Amino acid sequence: MTDNSLTVRQLSHYQFSWVAGDPGKAGTWTLQLVLDQGAWEEVLTINADDADNLQDILSTADTVFYDVKRRTLLFGTTPAGHH
Repeated sequence: MTDNSLTVRQLSHYQFSWVAGDPGKAGTWTLQLVLDQGAWEEVLTINADDADNLQDILSTADTVFYDVKRRTLLFGTTPAGHH
């Protein structure tokens, strides 16, 4: 197994960034994900609504995973049999 063969990684840290657009144009939001204590990083380009919603979820989630192949964040992992 190599480091690149892992497809689901745990989110360690995240950082939102905003870059101004051309005059009169919207800016660009990005979300940098630091996974498995820096073993992998991913940068996602997102819109303002997604940035707002993701900030709300990320600030309250105990554990978050990221599926690298599917580019999917997984929130609220709960053991089977728990409500």
